[in-house]
Amino acid sequence: MNSRNLQLYITAESPCGYYDDRSSRNVVPDPDVSLNMPIYNQLIAHGFRRSGGHTYRPHCDDCQACLACRIPVSDFTASRSQKRCLNTNKELKLTAVTAGFSEEYFELYQRYLAARHGDGSMADPCRDDFKQFLYCDWCDTQFLEFRLKGRLIALAVTDIVADGLSAVYSFFDPDMIKNSLGTYCVLKQIDYARQLGLDHVYLGYWIKDHPKMHYKSCYNPLQVYRDERWQVLKKPSI
Repeated sequence: MNSRNLQLYITAESPCGYYDDRSSRNVVPDPDVSLNMPIYNQLIAHGFRRSGGHTYRPHCDDCQACLACRIPVSDFTASRSQKRCLNTNKELKLTAVTAGFSEEYFELYQRYLAARHGDGSMADPCRDDFKQFLYCDWCDTQFLEFRLKGRLIALAVTDIVADGLSAVYSFFDPDMIKNSLGTYCVLKQIDYARQLGLDHVYLGYWIKDHPKMHYKSCYNPLQVYRDERWQVLKKPSI
């Protein structure tokens, strides 16, 4: 089955992950269909996102705040602060490896979530949580390792799709907060996309004026998927 005859369904309401006073729904592919990269390539191009082996796109009844966003790498120019971030972390060594589990990855993941999401739904992950959230058997996923003198400092989970990279999730040493490693991971994914001859880096969803999402509008120009087409975000909130 390909994306042309793929049926889509709307999920039941659930609590919104971004606003306490709102509910959310998603559009998802037919759960009886086995996903593969050709289907995923088409879904990504239409604003979908992957979590584990599942793909989804927000489709809420009374809110359209979540907009899929991506960076056109050929048009991107780093800002002064982003250039400083690259310089600060210039000693880190990048290696791209096939996605998989290791105790080294899991230990860093645990430390990161304890520092960033210690009281949230992602707290205290088990090994299966790591595997089920970050990669799956049908997706072309790489882990971008960032090491300092051999020590793992950050890891960017990155899907290789037809026209770009999808930045699924990044986690890093919480003791190095001054290094802005989240920003660094995105900047290096942009560089990696250029090396691979790919056009875009997909960043998931952007929400105007939301404190957890404002950083995405710092990558200029940023495109958002609105009215079933990609368009440049005008005057982004920084």
